[in-house]
Formats: sequence, C-alpha cells, structure tokens
Amino acid sequence: MASIEFDNVSVDFPIFNANSRSLKKRLMQVATGGQLGADQQGRVVVRAIEGASFSFKDGDRVGLLGHNGAGKSTLLRLLSGVYEPSSGSVGIHGEIGSLIDISLGIDPEATGRENIYVRGGLLGMRRSEVTARMDGIIEFSELGDFIDMPLRTYSSGMSLRLAFAVSTIVRPEILLMDEWLSVGDEGFKHKAEARMSELVQSTNILVIASHSRDMILKTCNRVICLEHGKIKMDGNPNDICDLYFG
Repeated sequence: MASIEFDNVSVDFPIFNANSRSLKKRLMQVATGGQLGADQQGRVVVRAIEGASFSFKDGDRVGLLGHNGAGKSTLLRLLSGVYEPSSGSVGIHGEIGSLIDISLGIDPEATGRENIYVRGGLLGMRRSEVTARMDGIIEFSELGDFIDMPLRTYSSGMSLRLAFAVSTIVRPEILLMDEWLSVGDEGFKHKAEARMSELVQSTNILVIASHSRDMILKTCNRVICLEHGKIKMDGNPNDICDLYFG
C-alpha cells in the first residue's frame, strides 16, 4: 500500500544578492514564478510552494496543471526527496521512481553498456539486477553493436532510446513524471507508448505534470492546478480541464 500526505507544506528559496536587483525585475519574477518575500534575516526569498495540503492513495492518477513557474516541478522534486519543505510536514509511504530526467548521470565518454549500469544504480538497482536485465534493455533499445561504443558516437535519438530503455524497467509503487515520455521514430514510439502504459498501470500512485489536456483526461482521475505556488483547484479532471483550458 502506498500513500502520500502533505500538511500545509511550503518551500522557500533564498535569493542572494537580490537587493541590487531592480524593482522591475522583481515584479517580473512575481508574474512568472512564486511569491517574493523576506525571511527573518532580511534576505529576499521566493516561496515556490505555499500551504500545500493533500493526500494521495493507491489508485490515484494525479495530473499537475499550471503555467511555467507555477510550482509543478518544485512539487515533483519535493515528492522525490530532492527538496525538503521549509515548513509543514510530508509523509510518504512506498518506493518512489522518478522519470523527471531520464538522462541524469549519462556519461558521453562511457559505452552504452557502462551507462546502463550507471543509470540503473541511480534508479536504486543493484549491479546484479542490472546484469540480469541487461539483454532485455539492449534488445528494447535496438542499439545492437553500438551498445559497446561510447555514447558520444550516438545520435540524439539513440541516446534517448538507451535512457528510456533503462529508466522504464523499474516498477515503483509511486511514479513521478514531468510530461509523458515519447521518444524515437514511429516504430520505436509505438514500443515506448506500450512500455509507458504498462509502467503506469503497474504503479500504485502516479503524479505527472503536463500541459496536455488530452493526456490528462486519458491518464488521470484527479487534477491539481497550481498558481504561483498555491493549489488553486483540486478535483475531477473534466471539471478542472474545462476551467483551466477554457
């Protein structure tokens, strides 16, 4: 059983040397991101998330909507443990898998095979687990003999296929995504879509940030809409998409 509980969670980022910035620039930041304020030391801070309270349970497929800078990525990074809350409490039960940056840790000088071990390790897999699944990863990526060549010899499409093949072999209880992953040419894209659908179906809780109405309506059973770091709406996908997209 997996669950996520946020109780009045806020995240502040201090902005150093901000006093020298013009008021105009500060106002531009207010318009595009979180709210500006000051902490007890007088430092300028951006409140990226303010007073977020919600709970997710098994079966939840949650879509995150909001303009760029609304707080979607910050919320995903809170859930993944990259950020700690400045205030409030976070309770997470269940193994978390993140597809926020599938190319994280990839080394262009290392071979494809070596990169599979590196990426697998970052996903929390033991080396023996990666070895056991190596053939399947190589077959899915369709890289053939290139698997033992340095990544710098790959095209961008080949690199993405390798990163996708490794990153989607995990089956976490809680899956975090920043947009739906779709890579490769038409042939590989079909395989990728099938793999993604299988991954989403197997996870207990999905949290995905997206700008796609169709994807949200197709995949999610709940939507949270963020604005300047605050939860503006939380509810049924159809109702919220009608209000958000117009």
